[in-house]
Amino acid sequence: MPSDAHQLMPDGSVKDVSLGDLAVEDKVLIKPGEKIPTDGVIVEGESSVNEAMLTGESTPVTKKTGGKVIGGAINGEGSLTIEIKSTGKNSFLAQVIDLVKQAQESKSKTQNLADTAALWLTLIALGSGALTLVTWLVFMNHEFAFAIERAVTVMVITCPHALGLAVPLVVAVSTALAAKNGLLIRSRIAFEGARKLQAIIFDKTGTLTEGRFGVSDTLVLSQDIDEETLRKYAASVEASSEHPIAKAVTAALEKKLPVENFKSIPGKGAEGRVEGKEVKVVSPGYLREQNIDFTDTRVEPLQAQGKTVVFVLVDGKLKGAIALADIVRPEANQAIDARKALNIRCLMLTGDNQATAKWVSDQVGLDEYFAEVLPQDKAAKVKEVQSRGVLVAMIGDGVNDAPALAQADVGIAIGAGSDVAVETADVILVRSNPLDVVAVVQLSRATYRKMVQNLFWATGYNVVAIPLAAGALYAWGVLLSPALGAVLMSACTVIVAINARMLRLNK
Repeated sequence: MPSDAHQLMPDGSVKDVSLGDLAVEDKVLIKPGEKIPTDGVIVEGESSVNEAMLTGESTPVTKKTGGKVIGGAINGEGSLTIEIKSTGKNSFLAQVIDLVKQAQESKSKTQNLADTAALWLTLIALGSGALTLVTWLVFMNHEFAFAIERAVTVMVITCPHALGLAVPLVVAVSTALAAKNGLLIRSRIAFEGARKLQAIIFDKTGTLTEGRFGVSDTLVLSQDIDEETLRKYAASVEASSEHPIAKAVTAALEKKLPVENFKSIPGKGAEGRVEGKEVKVVSPGYLREQNIDFTDTRVEPLQAQGKTVVFVLVDGKLKGAIALADIVRPEANQAIDARKALNIRCLMLTGDNQATAKWVSDQVGLDEYFAEVLPQDKAAKVKEVQSRGVLVAMIGDGVNDAPALAQADVGIAIGAGSDVAVETADVILVRSNPLDVVAVVQLSRATYRKMVQNLFWATGYNVVAIPLAAGALYAWGVLLSPALGAVLMSACTVIVAINARMLRLNK
């Protein structure tokens, strides 16, 4: 974080102040190449912002007026004026640090097992030391100095130092590794349970899809026009409209043509003159009103999939149709395939109708879906899947997903979603990429393997070391001194530490 910021004063002047002096709704100037001092919203300017430190994405993100910026990110080539929305402990970066701390401090089931084992090993060390002393004194008739040396060696070599560190070291490394890869762990127990997941339920809107309309199909219904011209006409007319469908049609094409005499047709569409032609982009209802026949074998299947279809008229004649749907995330198919490779069933919950749910399900290759599910019923659906005897994860981003996230064995929130969903979840995906759920499962499995390996080293070492320290091989001239016992004990601890540091996330 920068040490100070350029605050814009009411009289228009700029004053350098420390971050602690900034308050919500203050305005701050960020010059090219500077770090953004705190979270806020851009009120003036345009630039590219490097958020790699926060999200892991190396490509700078274009930011315009109204866009949100995060403290700690690096401004690019333009100057920005932002209005501060959060400072100090309420900032995004501070919350990330808090989540990482909570995850590192939270105890896991494996840690509890290691603590119990360490307690027993302490008792075994003391008991073995006492038994060794008595054995050499009473039964082997050796002098006290020799017997006490054997007892001390046993207690030194049996010190549960490595066992006590076996799990915490892996926890610390895995939490840091997760954060670097855009995975914030809020519950260690739930995260460790992710290795045994058998089913993952996705919320549709905002998770598998982007939550916004996009052009999915373009149909040319007349031979005297091509698809590119049809889309160009439609995008040019819709560019002047604020309707969500109009924005989706416009966004599908970068280059637009000049439009004259633009008019909105309330509830039906829009019209305008493009290249001397009267172009209308209208709903099926408008065609029915004007008695224009639009029966085409290609249109009905699109409507049956739950897509919104608009029609393009040129000089009063029907020339084509454009179908729009909630855009499926590009990485969704890859995410589903990766989960199936891990033998995890993939399901979807949505409030949309059956046709839309089936279309999305077919697009990404889901095993099962639940359509027309009301927000208050989502948790019940999760419970229904759990009743099949499987361990379930729920992935969502909205306020209405929070109860389902809480009900699931592992709740995973899309980082760009609502605060309520994020607060309820066990794991947060900072990059809002459903593919990162695979990383959660893989890291959970890798972390568990490392814990088991470390526990094996820490306990297995003692099985060999205790008899050796007690003098089991004395008859063959093998005898360990307390100093050598300390070296072996330390060596075991070093091995455990190195093994923990070798934890990797293979994507």
